[in-house]
Amino acid sequence: MNETSANNPEVKDDFYLHRTIIVDPGQTPLRIDKFLMDRLEKVSRNRIQNGIKQGHILVNDKKVKSNHIVKPLEEVTLVLPEPPKEDHQVQPEDIPLDIIYEDEDILIVNKSPGMVVHPGVGNYTGTLVNALAHHMGVQDGPVMDGNPTNRPFLVHRIDKDTSGLLVVAKTEMAMSELAKQFFDHSIERKYQAIIWGSFDEETGTIKGNIGRSQKDRRAMKVFPDGDEGKEAITHYKVLKDLYYVSLVECQLETGRTHQIRVHMKYKGHPIFSDAKYGGDQICKGTVFTKYKAFVFNTFKEIPRQALHAKSLGFIHPRTGERMHFETELPEDMSKVIERWTKYLENRKDNL
Repeated sequence: MNETSANNPEVKDDFYLHRTIIVDPGQTPLRIDKFLMDRLEKVSRNRIQNGIKQGHILVNDKKVKSNHIVKPLEEVTLVLPEPPKEDHQVQPEDIPLDIIYEDEDILIVNKSPGMVVHPGVGNYTGTLVNALAHHMGVQDGPVMDGNPTNRPFLVHRIDKDTSGLLVVAKTEMAMSELAKQFFDHSIERKYQAIIWGSFDEETGTIKGNIGRSQKDRRAMKVFPDGDEGKEAITHYKVLKDLYYVSLVECQLETGRTHQIRVHMKYKGHPIFSDAKYGGDQICKGTVFTKYKAFVFNTFKEIPRQALHAKSLGFIHPRTGERMHFETELPEDMSKVIERWTKYLENRKDNL
């Protein structure tokens, strides 16, 4: 045994691995890159060496070089992109992409609603990764493992029916650096959502651990006592209060699965037209037939959750420059806001 398991806590998120290893007292002299290759499943030597070079792998809280010889009882800490759980034979597909920025290291795409980000069961084609593979000239075959160049690296996701901005790494170096920024919560991500009802205060913060629901493993829920799930923090700001619904800006401090959707439901304001979390039902308003007809006709304008990843800010992995990107609200969300604005104005006129 070459590491002390009691002092080897491991934290896994969607895209990065945080681990602490205490070197065993009987460890024989070994370079740190080889030492870690023996202990990290499916992590390439290239990825380990990039992590060391970028300062994401420390020994006793200090930066080292790849040829550092590990010594007994040294503490090795690391934050690295999570290796893929399985190889995916991704077929490059010529699917239109709204790319708003690209250079040798990164690519910013404005994802349309309805597009799955990553191939998986039932969705091996037509995904963002399929489209990116074609855009980047990837040949047919496994693009999620193997050749570390000329292929897309995902460092975060947004849901299929959420629209908006994603940053994609084009190199191992960029992936490692961006994954570290996501892990440190230094990435600035702002979303806009149409929610049912309105908050009493213009700004606020929602805190509550998020984990999988015991009743439906495909859905998430809040565990307010913190006994289950992972810490989740969402800051919100009301941009437009339309009484029945509101347009809010949400800034993520953490990045849990379905975080905004689950936090809004938890506060009694599910996202408009969100079928999974109850937003596709009338959550505020009258029971009159005309009102019901108006609401369900409005649902037809946006047959998805009204959630858009509007802005994204981060440090460029190569230049160190602060990057910031913004998008406009998609047409379907703009139409919903317009319909509710007119409805509220007509209601006031008839009072």
